[in-house]
Amino acid sequence: MTESPVIETRSASPAETPVVFPQDRTCPYAPPPGYDPVRQEGRPLTRVEIYDGTEVWLVTGLAEARALLADQRLSSARERPDFPVFQKRLEGVERRRVELLGLDDPEHNAQRRKLIPGFTMKRTAALRPAIQETVDRLLDTMEARPEAKADLVEAFALPVPSMVICALLGVPYEDHEFFEEKSRMLLRGHGREEIEGARDALDAYIGDLVERKQAGEEGLPVGLLDDMIEAFPNREELVNLAEILLIAGHETTANMIALGTYTLLEHPEQLARFRADPEGVPAACEELLRFLSIADGMTRLATEDIEVGEVTVRAGDAVVLATSLINRDPAVYGTPDELDVARGERHLAFGFGIHQCLGQNLARAEMEIALSTLFRRLPGLRLGAPADEIPCKPGDTIQGLPELPVAW
Repeated sequence: MTESPVIETRSASPAETPVVFPQDRTCPYAPPPGYDPVRQEGRPLTRVEIYDGTEVWLVTGLAEARALLADQRLSSARERPDFPVFQKRLEGVERRRVELLGLDDPEHNAQRRKLIPGFTMKRTAALRPAIQETVDRLLDTMEARPEAKADLVEAFALPVPSMVICALLGVPYEDHEFFEEKSRMLLRGHGREEIEGARDALDAYIGDLVERKQAGEEGLPVGLLDDMIEAFPNREELVNLAEILLIAGHETTANMIALGTYTLLEHPEQLARFRADPEGVPAACEELLRFLSIADGMTRLATEDIEVGEVTVRAGDAVVLATSLINRDPAVYGTPDELDVARGERHLAFGFGIHQCLGQNLARAEMEIALSTLFRRLPGLRLGAPADEIPCKPGDTIQGLPELPVAW
C-alpha cells in the first residue's frame, strides 16, 4: 500500500523564524500579525510551534476544520497525559476530567442529551423578554449617570450575561463578584497555585449551593441547576458541569458584547447600516461572531492517523484549530478581513460537530438584544479613550477587552 503524502514538518532555518501559537492581538478585532506567514502560505493545515518549541498542526481552512471537528479520531479528553497544553501558564496545573467540553462520546453525548432541553431555541425565545428587561434596566442606570461616561464592561457587557446565566441556572446573582473574579483567575491566572485555587474555590461554591438546594433552603432562585441535581446523581460530575455552564455562560458573551461594541464604533459605516436595519441585526451579529472569533484555538489530540487532503495527521499529533484564521478563510469569504454586517455567512465561532456550543442560541439572543438596544438608546455612544490605548486580552485566553471606556 502506498503511504499518503505528508507535508514535512516546518523547521526553522537561519532565514526563517517559526510561527508560534498563540500570540497576542495588536488590534482587538484582528488576528495577530505574527500569523501572517501562515495566511500567506495558504495551506489549510500548517506546522507551527507552541511556547515550549513543540510542533503542532494548526488548522486554518474552514472545510478542513469542519471535517476534523466531526471526526471522532480527534479526542477532546483533556485529562489524558499526552493531551496538548498550549499555554505556559497552564504548565504544571493538575490535569483532571473536564465534563462535557473535555469528553469524547459516548460519555459526552450522555451528558449533552440531559442538558439540551435547557438551551433549546424555544427555551431561549421564552427568555428574550427577561433579557430585554435586564438590558433596559442596566441602560437606565447608565443613562442616569451625570457624567455620561462609563466602563462598558463593568456597567453593561459583563452584567448582562452574568444576570441571565444566574437566572437560567438558579444561581444567586448577589454572588456574582465572587464567581466572576474566580472565573477570571481560572481563565487568565498565572501559575498553578492561582489557577487551581480559583478552581477549588468555584468547586466549593457550587458544591455548597447544591447542598443548600438539596436541603430545601428558602429564598434560593430556581433554575436549570435544580433539574441537574436530579439528572446527575454523581456529585463531582454535577458540580463540574454547573461550573462550566456558569463560567461559559457569562465570560464568552460578555467579551462579544464589549468587543462587538468597540468594533462597530471603529467601523462607522457598518454601524450606520446596523442602526438603520433592525431586521438585519441577527445577520450583523453572525458577522461579528465570524469577524471577532473570540474563542481562538480549539485543541484536540489525534488518536489515529487522519488524512486531510494532502496531509496525514499522525496518531499522537496535537491539533489546534485557529478560529480567527478559519473564519477568515479566503476560499470561503471573498473579503475575509472586511466587516460586512449584511454578510451573514456560516462560521465556526461556536465550533462544529459534537462539541458545538450548547449555549449558542442564548448567546445569540443576548448579543442581538444587548447591541441593538445599546445603540438605539445611546445614539451618541463613542469611545471614551483613543482606540489604540484600549488594551486587548492576552492571546492565550478568550479574546476581548478587559475594560472599555465609553461616553455618550
